[in-house]
Amino acid sequence: MNRELEYMFVQCARVWIPDAEEVWKSAELIKDYKNGDASLQLMLEDGKSIEHTLDPKTKNLPYLRNPDILVGENDLTALSYLHEPAVLHNLKVRFVDSKLIYTYCGIVLVAINPYETLPIYGSDIINAYSGQNMGDMDPHIFAVAEEAYKQMARDERNQSIIVSGESGAGKTVSAKYAMRYFATVSGSASEANVEEKVLASNPIMEAIGNAKTTRNDNSSRFGKYIEIGFDNRYRIIGANMRTYLLEKSRVVFQADEERNYHIFYQLCASSHLPELKNLKLSSANDFLYTRQGRSPVIVGVDDTKELCTTRNAFTLLGINESYQMGLFQVLAAILHLGNVEIKDRDSDSSVIPPNNCHLMAFCELVGVTYQDMSQWLCHRKLKTATETYVKTLPRLQATNARDALSKHIYAKLFNWIVEHVNKALITNVKQHSFIGVLDIYGFETFEINSFEQFCINYANEKLQQQFNMHVFKLEQEEYMKEQIPWTLIDFYDNQPCINLIEAKMGILDLLDEECKMPKGSDDSWAQKLYNTHLKTCSLFEKPRMSNRAFIIQHFADKVEYQCEGFLAKNKDTVNEEQINVLKASKFNLLVELFHDEEKATSPTGQVPGTGGRTRLSIKPDKSREKSSKEHKKTVGCQFRNSLQMLMETLNATTPHYVRCIKPNDFKMAFTFDPKRAVQQLRACGVLETIRISAAGFPSRWTYQEFFSRYRVLMKQKDVLPDKKLTCRNVLEKLVQDQDKYQFGKTKIFFRAGQVAYLEKLRADKLRAACIRIQKTIRCWLARKKYLRKRSAAITIQRFTRGYQARCLVKFMRRTQAATIIQKYRRMYVEKKRYRQKQAAALAMQTILRAYIARQKYQSLLREHKVVIIQKRVRGWLARCWYKRCLIAIVYLQCCIRRMRARRELKKLKIEARSVEHFKKLNKGMENKIMQLQRRIDEQTRENKSVNEKLVGLESSYTVESERLRGELNKLRGVEEQAKNKTNQVTSLLEELEKLKKELSVTQQEKKTIEDWAHNYRDEMEKMVSELKEQNGTLKKDKDDLNRLIQEQSQQMTEKMARAIVQETQQLETDLNEERSRYQNLLTEHLRLEEKYDDLKEAMASSNVSKPGHRRTDSTHSSNESEYTYNSEYAELEEGSRAAEDVTRGIDTSLTLKLQKRLTELEQEKQSLRNELENKEEQFQRARARDDAEFKKARGAELEYESLKRQELESENKKLKHNLVEMRQSLLGNAAASSGAPGSPAYKVLLEQLNSACEELDVRKEEVLILRSQLVSQKEAMHHKETMTEPSVYAEDVSKLKDADELKQACIGLKDTNRLLEHQLQTQRRTYDSEVEALRGELQNVKEENNRQQQLLAQNLQLPPEARIEASLQHEITRLTNENLELLAEDPTASREARVTILRRMVDLMEQLEKQDRTIRKLKKQLKVYSKRIGEMGAGQTEGQTSPGQMVDEPIHPVNIPRREKDFQGMLEYKKEDELKLVKNLILELKPRGVAVNLIPGLPAYILFMCLRHADYVNDDQKVRTLLTSTINSIKKILKKRGDDFETVSFWLANTCRFLHCLKQYSGDEAFMKHNTSRQNEHCLSNFDLAEYRQVISDLAIQIYQQLIKCMENILQPMIVSGMLEHETIQGVSGVKPTGLRKRTSSIADEGTYTLDSILRQLSAFHSTMCQHGTDPELIKQVVKQQFYIIGAVTLNNLLLRKDMCSWSKGMQIRYNVSQLEEWLRDKGLMVCGAKETLEPLIQAAQLLQVKKKTDEDAEAICSMCQALTTAQIVKVLNLYTPVNEFEERVSVAFIRTIQTRLRDRCESPQLLMDTKMIYPVTFPFSPSSLALETIQIPSSLNLAFLTRV
Repeated sequence: MNRELEYMFVQCARVWIPDAEEVWKSAELIKDYKNGDASLQLMLEDGKSIEHTLDPKTKNLPYLRNPDILVGENDLTALSYLHEPAVLHNLKVRFVDSKLIYTYCGIVLVAINPYETLPIYGSDIINAYSGQNMGDMDPHIFAVAEEAYKQMARDERNQSIIVSGESGAGKTVSAKYAMRYFATVSGSASEANVEEKVLASNPIMEAIGNAKTTRNDNSSRFGKYIEIGFDNRYRIIGANMRTYLLEKSRVVFQADEERNYHIFYQLCASSHLPELKNLKLSSANDFLYTRQGRSPVIVGVDDTKELCTTRNAFTLLGINESYQMGLFQVLAAILHLGNVEIKDRDSDSSVIPPNNCHLMAFCELVGVTYQDMSQWLCHRKLKTATETYVKTLPRLQATNARDALSKHIYAKLFNWIVEHVNKALITNVKQHSFIGVLDIYGFETFEINSFEQFCINYANEKLQQQFNMHVFKLEQEEYMKEQIPWTLIDFYDNQPCINLIEAKMGILDLLDEECKMPKGSDDSWAQKLYNTHLKTCSLFEKPRMSNRAFIIQHFADKVEYQCEGFLAKNKDTVNEEQINVLKASKFNLLVELFHDEEKATSPTGQVPGTGGRTRLSIKPDKSREKSSKEHKKTVGCQFRNSLQMLMETLNATTPHYVRCIKPNDFKMAFTFDPKRAVQQLRACGVLETIRISAAGFPSRWTYQEFFSRYRVLMKQKDVLPDKKLTCRNVLEKLVQDQDKYQFGKTKIFFRAGQVAYLEKLRADKLRAACIRIQKTIRCWLARKKYLRKRSAAITIQRFTRGYQARCLVKFMRRTQAATIIQKYRRMYVEKKRYRQKQAAALAMQTILRAYIARQKYQSLLREHKVVIIQKRVRGWLARCWYKRCLIAIVYLQCCIRRMRARRELKKLKIEARSVEHFKKLNKGMENKIMQLQRRIDEQTRENKSVNEKLVGLESSYTVESERLRGELNKLRGVEEQAKNKTNQVTSLLEELEKLKKELSVTQQEKKTIEDWAHNYRDEMEKMVSELKEQNGTLKKDKDDLNRLIQEQSQQMTEKMARAIVQETQQLETDLNEERSRYQNLLTEHLRLEEKYDDLKEAMASSNVSKPGHRRTDSTHSSNESEYTYNSEYAELEEGSRAAEDVTRGIDTSLTLKLQKRLTELEQEKQSLRNELENKEEQFQRARARDDAEFKKARGAELEYESLKRQELESENKKLKHNLVEMRQSLLGNAAASSGAPGSPAYKVLLEQLNSACEELDVRKEEVLILRSQLVSQKEAMHHKETMTEPSVYAEDVSKLKDADELKQACIGLKDTNRLLEHQLQTQRRTYDSEVEALRGELQNVKEENNRQQQLLAQNLQLPPEARIEASLQHEITRLTNENLELLAEDPTASREARVTILRRMVDLMEQLEKQDRTIRKLKKQLKVYSKRIGEMGAGQTEGQTSPGQMVDEPIHPVNIPRREKDFQGMLEYKKEDELKLVKNLILELKPRGVAVNLIPGLPAYILFMCLRHADYVNDDQKVRTLLTSTINSIKKILKKRGDDFETVSFWLANTCRFLHCLKQYSGDEAFMKHNTSRQNEHCLSNFDLAEYRQVISDLAIQIYQQLIKCMENILQPMIVSGMLEHETIQGVSGVKPTGLRKRTSSIADEGTYTLDSILRQLSAFHSTMCQHGTDPELIKQVVKQQFYIIGAVTLNNLLLRKDMCSWSKGMQIRYNVSQLEEWLRDKGLMVCGAKETLEPLIQAAQLLQVKKKTDEDAEAICSMCQALTTAQIVKVLNLYTPVNEFEERVSVAFIRTIQTRLRDRCESPQLLMDTKMIYPVTFPFSPSSLALETIQIPSSLNLAFLTRV
């Protein structure tokens, strides 16, 4: 022991030390403790160091703290150190940090009032706890209720739930939730809604028995024990209530901040209601009994609404409106009575003033006389042996008498209500067992304690004794079961305290004795107590400063009681005359309350006059016989007797304990006051339970758990095959003291603290291992870091040295370069200096030489000029001399010549007269002519030179010269014209001058044209540049428009896609909701049908027991498998007869209610079906409307585009026309200027203009296309483009406004018009010729049509064979004519036509053969029909037709080839064989044999083939009976074998296949798309079975839901064990110490389920459905539902199990989910939506594993957990529990951060997932490719009576 202490009390060990404020405070050892030390060196959590001195006598060390991994455990007994500070700290951590209000303490459930509404009591939580073991889920009141319910069913023993605690601790709420759990889980045995009535009693009892106190707004001021009765099937059948010690004094007095009973304030708040006007009530502040506490309103409570709730509860329990108003009258009368003012008349008498309005109201309400009531309120009657006296009462006594009457009336009313509630809850069904819920006051101690506190504490002493004995008994049973030596455990026994109170001469006995004394008083009673018990009993004490009080040492604490008022309250006396006045009342309800008061007893055995105390009468007859005696008993005696009966009841049941704790006195949410909590823990016995457990072996481990947990403490050689022996050997080594543990059969028992010791050893071992791992890892990291640094250093050195080398090389290169630069620089400077000097010298030389040269040049120039001047002067002088000489010589010559001429003239005159002279004259003329010729040649040469200069006039000059030559030649020949030659020369000279003038004019015109051409070239270049700019602008516009179109189209596409997706999702959601509602109604309908069948069977069974029962036909079998449609109707008839016989035993109203309910459900089902169809039709119409609008909009858009395109084309034509005109005008102008040069350049310009215009047209077309797509958006731009584009050409045209240009343009336009007119006439002639040709063809067609009609009329008159031959002949003739025509036109076409004719002839022959076969087939059918008609006629009319008459009908002999029989895919059966068909094919069919050996869906195919034959023969009765029998038989087999998955799956597959067959062969085009032609021939021809398809679809939905329930029942036990508890990855999860309520071990035992079990079961489900031929889409829906159940159940259990919320468990869950996904992948079901259903579970597992510290972690969690609700996320974080010391808890601040971030989420506050939710199922149409005629019926089905047709 000392070794262990020294090992535990070491440095850093944490302990608990007492504290005045916090009760216990945590501290840490600074120094190791050594044996013998007188003190401990401690450091508090705030860092303060203290010295804790040990008690020198006991040397007791402080309490050790538990390891952190044990803090916050669900069960306090799981703590290693069991002591008060550990319990208090564990409760505080769970309550404040984790927001968990429930904690186990062994067999006790500790419930701390949160003073806040928590979402942990919904139906989903109830379903989660239903069927679970108590230790498998987190602590909850529902777990206690489930344990009680389970033990009642398992042990067949009555149970009790004892709920106790202080006022305000939450007792009433806990009891209410327990009853709600029973009502929800068990249901009721009838349709009388007993569970609702049980729950409805709560608001009534709260209204009349609860009030607001300083500690609680809804405090129960009475105790009650409710027994909830169950039948043999453990369904609620009724309840009974017993009440204890109603606090009547509250009716007349309330302390500050308290209220009277709620019912008074509810009536006052509702006084404005019309039905309550006659009560004459007003505000609660107007009445004495409701205003004394000065707190008439409870925050958050609406008293008006509460009264409505109370009245509804009264109505539900059968208390009608008149009784309710009577109750309200009595309550209002009590309020008015409290306001009656009594005044002093004198010192010994009192009086009520006359006409007191409140007394008058009281008398009016209760129906008594004012005078009698006022008389006996102030007087009382005294009786002696001989006389009777009337004595006046002082005002104080009269007031007390008034208050006593008020309390008495209220107590009577309370008892009456309890009695009627019990009557409403009691049923005639025999009670098999019950569960009692005791809601009783806890231990109370106030500053002033009176009679009520005494009784309450007395009851708690009795309950504590029973609790201690039960705990002691359980401990003893556990030790004996494990065969551990039993040692007596010393525990506190409060029997002496109980004896002090109830034994002979005890406190109650002395009190009753004092009450019997004539002059007994509280003082005399106190003296008797002192004299009797003060010296004899150590538990009884007398206060030092008082003689009217006493102290009792209770088990919880010492309580001082004030004796004042004990006798009066024990007597509970009322003025008898006042009671007599009330008995004489005219108010029936009041008379009923006081009628036979001395004999009145409640149905529960309640004794009148006991202040609201009721008890259950076990022997009612004896209780009635002793009623007169009991009436004389005091309150204390009656309370003792009722308490004794309660204890007897509790001892006869198995108790379950709920201890409610009040965390603080201020009603603050989740605020923990350690002082108040420890007081209540001591008072309620929790610490006593801990002490009893700690005295023995509180910690208990199975051998497997111990081995798994402490395997780390074992060496390899210690591990043996026998784990029990291994654990023994290890424990003997680890714990030396053998008394610290015991080995049981299945468990190891440890003393308190031993688990902590083992945990410390384990933690040290793990810590050492971690240190070693850390050392190795740190070494590896350090070496890795060193190597990385070394490598980095080497790299840095290498790079540094390289850098230095590069720097040196660079320096050397720079030095060498500098030297070279200096060399060249110096050379350059010297060279430059030399060149400067050289240039200067050269410049000087040049200047000097130039100066000398200029001087020399000047001198030479002067000399030269002088010589010239001399030359000129000398020449002038010589010319002057020459001229003078010449003139003189000429003058001499002239004179001489004149003289000679005269002489000669004379000779000529003489000679002229002779011929020779004439000849000589002609010689001279020739010379002149020759001279003129020479001159002409010279002129010609001059003209040629001029013509060479004037290129444009060369041709004209040549013509003129030739003309002149001709004229000259003519002059040679004509001598007569010789004289005129001179004149001609003159004219020629004039003409030459004229030509010169024309030449100059032509040159000027040429210059003008060149200038115009230059200007035009500039203008055209400018125009081309403008066109290029416009082209670029158009390209840019095009690109912008393309981009805009793409953006808008993308936006429109995205917008439309989003809108379509949203609308589709909304429609799908609505459709799924409607389907879900419809399928839920089908489920309810099926449930009611089953209940109806059960009632019918019950009626039939009750009818069998009667002697007058009518026997059924002996031919009918009693076996269930022979159920048929007809027998069902027979049973209905028999059931109706039986119902008439057993009307007394069966509730007729219940049957009518069921029938009404069935009718309503049918109507609702039909309305929902219609609504669903309307929804689908609306959906289809909406889709069609959208398509139509889209098409309409698209059509309008296209139309608008075409209009715009036409408009643009017209504009384009106009522009082209203008352009053509411009070109023609340009060409014309160019042609006009014949002398203009540069025509090639002009052509180049025209080509450029043409190319630009063509490109402009292309761009315009592109823009036109783009604009047509954006008509609505760019219409304005479009108009702008179309209006501005022609202006470019208009400007070009406007430049040609000169007269000549306009003229040429007009000529060109006329030519164009002529050309267009010519083309138009040509087209018109072509059109006329085509029209004439078409008219001719039309006439030919008309003639051919008339001829065909004539031939058709002729053919119709012929017989069928001749008609066919005639048509063939006509066709051959027509084709021959066509062939001849084609042959005449084209031989090749003729050959092709002949081939076509041959093919058509072959086709015609095939058609002819097919028609022949059809005719033969129809003739066969006609024979069959005629034979049947003949047989029917023969049966009906005798002698009219002979049997062979039909045979004698003349039939043409036909040679029919022999072949195999052609089956039509139908099965014929006789009507009497229908029962046999249903029996063999449905009721007695074994699915396993069919699934293995036969084709899937064979029963469905057989039934449909039978149905086809019934349709084929047009027998509606046969169709109806077959379908009805089939449906009813399937329902019956499912009812009989609904728990067999194989059966349900088999009939689900066959029902769906039957439904698909009805659709596939219905003849509806929507279902015939995938049919073959043969299958289309097999369609139903006579009946439309659409309504039956809906019925069969409903049946398939019911079977699907049955399949899901069946799978859920199979999977439910596996899910939690396989997904959560089993360690799929061994060694990851650590087993923590558990408490008294052991959970299922996570180690896989032989009987536990694992993940492999779930996967095998899923595979079995899948393979079974595949073998049965279930549709793949339906399999996907089933798998999705399976995975939803797995995910929902796993997540719900995770949210309700604190031990499962750890990092390692998150890893296990993720691994398990990955295995499920792998299974989906293997089965090819990844796209069925099953994986998505596991998303909440996956996110919860991720939440367990992610970091949970910083704000970034919070943000990551919020973004990750989208499938989890805020409540679920916070719950997981609150439940997160470290398994090892190395993990950290989630801080409260982090959880609040998460809540703040998730505040804006719009989601359901529901915590758990709905495991009962079933996705709405759909049955997609799946046609079968199997041909019906190929189906063979195996002999194993025993269907030989079916005939294939």
